[in-house]
Amino acid sequence: MSFLDRLFSRSEKRDSVAAEPVMPSLWFPRGPGNPEGLSTVLACVNAIGSGIGSLDVFVYNTSGNTRTEAPSHPVARLIRQPNRTQTWPDLVEWVMGSVLLSGNAVLVVDYDGAGRPSGLTPVPWQCVQVDRLASGRLRYTVVAWQGITRTYLDDEVFHLRDRSDDGLVGRSRLSRARDVHMGAAALQDYSLSMWQNQATPSGIITFETARPGNDAIKDLKEEVRSKFSGTGNARQVMVMSNGMKWQSIGISPEDAEALESRKFSVQELCRVYGVPPPIVQDYSNNTFTNAAQASLWFATNTLLPWARKIEAEFKRSVFGASSPFEMHIDLSSLMRGDYATRWQSYGIAIQNQILTVDEIREQEGYNPKQEDAA
Repeated sequence: MSFLDRLFSRSEKRDSVAAEPVMPSLWFPRGPGNPEGLSTVLACVNAIGSGIGSLDVFVYNTSGNTRTEAPSHPVARLIRQPNRTQTWPDLVEWVMGSVLLSGNAVLVVDYDGAGRPSGLTPVPWQCVQVDRLASGRLRYTVVAWQGITRTYLDDEVFHLRDRSDDGLVGRSRLSRARDVHMGAAALQDYSLSMWQNQATPSGIITFETARPGNDAIKDLKEEVRSKFSGTGNARQVMVMSNGMKWQSIGISPEDAEALESRKFSVQELCRVYGVPPPIVQDYSNNTFTNAAQASLWFATNTLLPWARKIEAEFKRSVFGASSPFEMHIDLSSLMRGDYATRWQSYGIAIQNQILTVDEIREQEGYNPKQEDAA
């Protein structure tokens, strides 16, 4: 949309009453606990968000048959400082956290007086209502966010979606795999209760003489609960009297099975997010070779699809479909920590005349090589 369209046509289209509400997905599926209360969910969301946020981002001009970097483009400045309170990595982590937990992430694109993008403002998905206008366009109503209700058209909003059922709004992965999440949460609650409530040492008390009265039994229960139950009283010395005998009881097969099932729930949740278990510190079936392949798989099959979706949405909402400019997220940044592989790839690039020495030095942050004096 041109600056004149934004100036004169926006209000009429926004206030159109011929609109059909689009039902957004839930912020998280109904079930026990907060989704990120499960360490696997938290680790998967953090791994994807921090992974995408750590990559280098460039703006290119694709006019004609060439592609040249455009560091002075307004979007290039947004990448350096998208808004007053967030850096680019912070914003990307927020976007990925929102889309992975709710299925959608919305940023309002702010414009300056000349119609150039000047800021990206994050809006929590639960504050957004989406309507479909009679023209087929989407209208976003931001309800009571920072005390103000405003409406935006679809080309004024960056909207990153997880896989959608209707092509309009995304659906969260946790709502699709609701039983997986609820099962993992129930196992976590069960394990927590088991360790918090058991007596340590765990067992039963028997009497060699006649069984005491109810009041004495009640006092005994209270004493055992207060002195020997809970993690704070673990391994306390228990002194028995009046013919009482303590009989220790090990963990039951059912409890052992529940603890083993928690390991399986880690793998299930990793499948939901497409994250290899070693990436979230599950090394139960890990070798050095597996870890290296897991990192490569994570970059190729998890980070790359999300990077391409972000690039495509920037092209739609921020640059505009007809603009020759586009954003590129460089996954080669992932090799920063792998010095051997990085320098080997540079050697191949020089040998095949893909890059020059000075271009490589620029990527590594060095000044151009000084030619030897004649």
